[in-house]
Amino acid sequence: MLVAAVRADLAAAGDPARAARQQAYMKSDLPYRGLTSPQLKAVLRPLLAEHRFTEREDWEAAVRELWDGATHREEWYAAIALLRHPAYRPWVDPRLLPLLEHLLRTGAWWDVVDEVSAHLVGQVLLEHRSDVTGVMDDWSVDEHMWVRRSAMLSQLRHKQQTDTDLLRRVLDANLDDTAYGHEFFIRKALGWALREHAKTDPAWVRDYLRTHADRLSGLSRREASKHLA
Repeated sequence: MLVAAVRADLAAAGDPARAARQQAYMKSDLPYRGLTSPQLKAVLRPLLAEHRFTEREDWEAAVRELWDGATHREEWYAAIALLRHPAYRPWVDPRLLPLLEHLLRTGAWWDVVDEVSAHLVGQVLLEHRSDVTGVMDDWSVDEHMWVRRSAMLSQLRHKQQTDTDLLRRVLDANLDDTAYGHEFFIRKALGWALREHAKTDPAWVRDYLRTHADRLSGLSRREASKHLA
């Protein structure tokens, strides 16, 4: 029932003119309904409150149905909102990683990959390091570029709890002379991860920039240095 309600309400709230602009900006194969971010949240909030899941399997199935059957990109955003809803926080654990990886591989664009990585993958890693650190190491050398990006962004929100050994490894695996090191979205993610950690430990980031100077792109260095004096 939730999936049908989400699709119906998104369609009713759409703006075709805005939708065309959004699709062009995002270079998306999926069309948009044309909702702004506040409008999308306003549509989803009551629906997610009303339709609650008591079984994990039903929750995951609804996410997959929204995602795999999406006809418009807002349905992907709805699937992520369902995953992130506070009512289901206890279910955001290592068992969820196969589904999150599926979203990364099939979404394969920065808007969904970054949201899933920073908030969902990041939460699983933070709360289950012993089980998930090795998975991030594997993801950092994956054949899929967006899975690699996810590994680099998985600690964006960890601040003082950042595992700097893991951060170093996933960044080293994607420096300029590696398989995807020339890709814009890898270079950008590498710099972003360093920039965010610089807010917590600028000395660590300065040392990383110094010791890896000959393997970092100019883009990565510029991003990493934005908050460094």
